[in-house]
Amino acid sequence: MLKNAMSHLLGARRSREPQRALTTGTVQLPLPPALSASLGCDAVGVPSRYGFRLMSHLPRTGCVFADADRWWWIVPAGSDLDLDWPAQAAYAKGARVPAVRPRLIHQPDNRTPYTPPIPLFLMVCQITGVTPSWASSGGARAVSAP
Repeated sequence: MLKNAMSHLLGARRSREPQRALTTGTVQLPLPPALSASLGCDAVGVPSRYGFRLMSHLPRTGCVFADADRWWWIVPAGSDLDLDWPAQAAYAKGARVPAVRPRLIHQPDNRTPYTPPIPLFLMVCQITGVTPSWASSGGARAVSAP
C-alpha cells in the first residue's frame, strides 16, 4: 500500500486535473470515474507529515489526494456530524479543498472512494495528541434509556 502511494506521489500522472473554483481559491478533488460516490463526498485533510503514518495504520483506505502541504482523505458527506475533528485537521464539505495541484496518490481496490470516517477520526486524534471528542447532538434518542 505504501509503495503504491509513494510511486503515485513521486511521479504518476493524474487521470484528470482538479477543477479550480474561480472565486474561492479551492479545488474540487476529482474522483476516478469508475468509483461510485453515492453517499456524496467530503474530504479530511491533515498535514503531509502525518500522511504515510495514517495510511499505514488505517484498516481500509479510500481515495487519498496530496499536495505539498496536506493529504486529503475522501469520506462520505456528513462525516463531520457530531465529531470534533482536531484543529490540525481540515474538513472540506463537497471535497472542495484549499490546495495547490493535489494529486491522487491512492485509489482503492474496490468501487467505493471512501475511507471509513470513524477509524480516520480516531487515528487523526491519536497522531495529533488530541483526546477524541464527540459533540452532543442534543436531540431526542430513538430508544429511550431504562
